[in-house]
Amino acid sequence: MAKIGKKPLAIPDKVKVSTGPEGLVVEGPKGRLVRALPKGVQATVKDSQVTVGVEPGHPQGAVYQGLVRGLLQQMLVGVTQGYTRALELEGVGFRASVKGQSLEIALGFSHPVIFPIEKGLVIKTPKPNSILIEGIDKGQVGQAAARIRSFYPPEPYKGKGVHYAGEQIRRKQGKAVG
Repeated sequence: MAKIGKKPLAIPDKVKVSTGPEGLVVEGPKGRLVRALPKGVQATVKDSQVTVGVEPGHPQGAVYQGLVRGLLQQMLVGVTQGYTRALELEGVGFRASVKGQSLEIALGFSHPVIFPIEKGLVIKTPKPNSILIEGIDKGQVGQAAARIRSFYPPEPYKGKGVHYAGEQIRRKQGKAVG
């Protein structure tokens, strides 16, 4: 990670990166992201490149150098392209719909599961059994997808539940009749 942390990152066109008291600020066509820098890590912007370095006198900052560079790279991609995560609902009567600022999911329980849509996320249901989560913060998109999946994780016998698009569900053989 030490070698990765030292590599400079190119700032894409239409993206502005600055450092301030609140931390690292990245602004682009899709929005604005702010991340606090850990103690001992500094970011310098020069000639449309960002370099993450260790502050003098703080050797512990080297531990976080690669992490901060990776997070900064995610921020640059997020404000230019954005992130999406797709979920699929597998089961009889399983369906999802967006109602106002919440996602309503029918998962076979006695009541629908209501998931409030956080600020910075866009949730769409192109089909009744699929959910598409979009946003500029990769962590927020992934966390929302994981929380929705946790309402009814896929079970190994019939494959019912909420799973990521393209996820391979490990299936088990049922009882042997005999």
